[in-house]
Amino acid sequence: MKLKKSTIIKILTVLAIVLICIFVKPVNDKIKEFILLFKGSSTDEVLENVKKYILSYGNWAIFISFMLMVFQSIAAPIPAFFITFANAAIFGWQFGAVLSWTSSMAGAILCFYIARFLGRETAEKFATKFALDEVEIFFDRYGKYTILIARLLPFVPFDPISYAAGLTSMSAWSFIWATGLGQLPATIIYSYIGGTLTGGSKTFVTGLFILFAVSILIFLIKKIYNEKHKKVN
Repeated sequence: MKLKKSTIIKILTVLAIVLICIFVKPVNDKIKEFILLFKGSSTDEVLENVKKYILSYGNWAIFISFMLMVFQSIAAPIPAFFITFANAAIFGWQFGAVLSWTSSMAGAILCFYIARFLGRETAEKFATKFALDEVEIFFDRYGKYTILIARLLPFVPFDPISYAAGLTSMSAWSFIWATGLGQLPATIIYSYIGGTLTGGSKTFVTGLFILFAVSILIFLIKKIYNEKHKKVN
């Protein structure tokens, strides 16, 4: 099968990024530094770590935040709302929301193409075989609703969903649309909370939003079940 020139460029770009992250020592060291940010005894401590790290880069803070979100999407099994809260606290909730949405979109698309072009074996190195197996079961059960359901739950790392989507027959355009629309409400809500509240209040409101998200999830699963039940009948 003859590949298009644009497809070859995408494959080479994705491959280059993966190889740089694995084999270039300064980049690898920086990745380890990123991971340490998310090791804290509480949610508030992790948020403070992320905020201080981004601010430490001064004029480069926006770029570092963007790359931190992309890295989180590719290799770190950590909910992205930590970075979204930090962006809102640093840059204001409106700009923070735009920054968080665009950077998480970039990360999700990169995960999708890593799986699509480099295959399951490479995707497993980032998302683990267990995570991909579990997500594929979710795709089999909920189909097109999988991405929406995953985005509604703030404690669910989204990168396994993106990798798994790249291994399915879903088109890139469908994935981009579903991801962009699915993550928008949560990004806006997290950004508003992150820009207006601090400390324990943040954790409390996050808990309320999780309750709200789970309620929507239950409704959505019920709706899917009813649709499948009607088809069977």
